[in-house]
Amino acid sequence: MDVSSALEKMSVKPSAGGAAVCHVCEESCSGFQPHSWRKACISCGCSAVNHAPRSDVEDDQRMGRLLADSPCSHLTAKVKGGGGLRVYKRNRMIVTNPVVSRKDPTFNTTTYDWAPAGLNQILAMQYMELIPQRQRPVSGTDGALERRRKLFSQLPAYDQDPMKCQSLASEEEISSMLLFVKSYKQEVLGVGEVALPGESGALREAATQRTAKDAKDSDRKDALEHQDQGSSNSSAASASGSTNGTDNKTGYRCTCCQGEVAKESPAIYAERAGYHRALWHPTCFKCSECGQGLVDLVYFWSNQKLFCGRHYCQTVWPRCSGCDELIFCQSFHTAKDGRTWHRHHYCCWKCGQNLDTPCQH
Repeated sequence: MDVSSALEKMSVKPSAGGAAVCHVCEESCSGFQPHSWRKACISCGCSAVNHAPRSDVEDDQRMGRLLADSPCSHLTAKVKGGGGLRVYKRNRMIVTNPVVSRKDPTFNTTTYDWAPAGLNQILAMQYMELIPQRQRPVSGTDGALERRRKLFSQLPAYDQDPMKCQSLASEEEISSMLLFVKSYKQEVLGVGEVALPGESGALREAATQRTAKDAKDSDRKDALEHQDQGSSNSSAASASGSTNGTDNKTGYRCTCCQGEVAKESPAIYAERAGYHRALWHPTCFKCSECGQGLVDLVYFWSNQKLFCGRHYCQTVWPRCSGCDELIFCQSFHTAKDGRTWHRHHYCCWKCGQNLDTPCQH
């Protein structure tokens, strides 16, 4: 996307969408009424994240845009007639168990809105059993709702798409955002992979093949060089006897908690961290800033740490406490408590009065 097209499309204001009731206020909320620039509901005052997201289709489209033009693009598919747009190939899992009774046998079917890609059902279920039950994304449960909330909170659309931003005021700011997004997609963004300890070599080989194919298809040899560099880093870390990941003397240890990872227990690998350098317990694969489990295993790897998208972006650019968007302009307000604001957003929710001036609200 170029700057001119972004400016043109940003002139279209977002629609209100469906009047989804707040999951915090419930009946006391008359339905989601979006504030003109805050990411919140004017009906109840709660964040837009606490209102039911629109649909799986829109979620998958947004994830497709995030993963496109990154080493994770194999998890997306081109939209037919979509002009190059890509959609997230979200892996759903349906588990059918027989119910023994005196009469004809019946079956209980459980549908997971998301499951790790590339696994057989036995290993996928082993992974799910390691996740707290309340967090398992079973369709129609609180776990599925929590997953969708995390999609909105950890991976805000306005951190990746200028068309979703209302506070970019110049071509320079749009250009800065586009360059930032391109940079983190190529250098920081990743999706964790689930495998048994000891299977990192197979994961690395598959990643090498993907990179070689991408380099061939797009004629971009720099992608292959990036992969070779990652592989050499991983090998060097393994040779140095790192206490994370594989250690021939002590077995496998979690990069986060340093606890042992059983050989028969599914673990999570992150290509950016090096396949032979690090692995995590499923419950330890979380953002180093907020401590939340990383939704759909989407991570940002920076300074040898895992971040969710939201908190990685905040390490590079300040975030406005009013509109929740990243601040790409040179002049902004910093409050005494360290929070940052676009200057025109440093105001009262009710009356718009500057927060340094007392008001009745």
